[in-house]
Amino acid sequence: MNHTPLKYCFGPVQSRRLGVSLGVDLVPHKTCTLNCVYCECGKTTVLTDDIKEYVPTEKVIQELDTLLKGNPALDVITFSGSGEPTLHSGIGTIIDHIKSNYRYKIAVLTNGTLLWKREVRERLYHADIVIPSLDAATEHAFKKICRPHKHLSLQKIIDGIALFRKEFTGLLILEIFIVPGINDLPSELEALAKVARSIHPHRIQLNYLDRPGTEEWVQRASMETLEQYASVFAPLPVDIPGTPEYRLLELKLPLKEMILSTIERRPSTVDDLAYSLGKDKLVVQQILDDMVKQGVVEYFDEARGRFYKKI
Repeated sequence: MNHTPLKYCFGPVQSRRLGVSLGVDLVPHKTCTLNCVYCECGKTTVLTDDIKEYVPTEKVIQELDTLLKGNPALDVITFSGSGEPTLHSGIGTIIDHIKSNYRYKIAVLTNGTLLWKREVRERLYHADIVIPSLDAATEHAFKKICRPHKHLSLQKIIDGIALFRKEFTGLLILEIFIVPGINDLPSELEALAKVARSIHPHRIQLNYLDRPGTEEWVQRASMETLEQYASVFAPLPVDIPGTPEYRLLELKLPLKEMILSTIERRPSTVDDLAYSLGKDKLVVQQILDDMVKQGVVEYFDEARGRFYKKI
């Protein structure tokens, strides 16, 4: 296989939510419609609602074809990365190419802020799973958690997700990221539950901080409290992502490249990388140590351990 460094794809990784996932990143680092306090990718540097072809659509397709020609064992191809994927005008073309040529399921992780636009909804119609996020149902909490682009309104976002749910024939999972002290207050949870029931997603995922967020004051919600919050959303089924079953990954790329493509998008510990990439922890640690000495990677210490990121 051609080992040219990946520009638009990353992984595959063992996702907490989707299993073995090959990621596709369609926008430059931290180009987004929101600047969420909990984002594990860091502070938004380009806050925008401008939809355009941020990276060449055909180049993304070519890289995918190179990676997928050997039919690697993947559970899903996921459009996510370090920004908002629906900002890319070619996402529908890329999804359609994958569906026409390969057997893989496609997931799109989106903040849902652009689903009020018909053209954005239509581009996602052929995905198998779409996971929009909705972290607040009141303007106060929305602005405090998500820090949106000035053109966005919470009601427009809610209406867009609801419209997409009615039109989409695939699986729609509504993700709610719990930020302790803001959207876990009883009044906020009840408001969120009311809106969620009106959208009527197939499932809800209650998510929580797993890596350092943009703002240091954001705390990790405990599993015990998340389980308590789940009951507020009844009768909607609620999932709390855990650790997936360990599986070796078959996509044969240089491990150094796989590590760099992962920590370029979100900081990770040695344990995170060893598990998500299906590799031996000692081998991963040695590669990280070498890259730190080379000045390619740096680290910082947090409560959950030492996190590495690309410089």
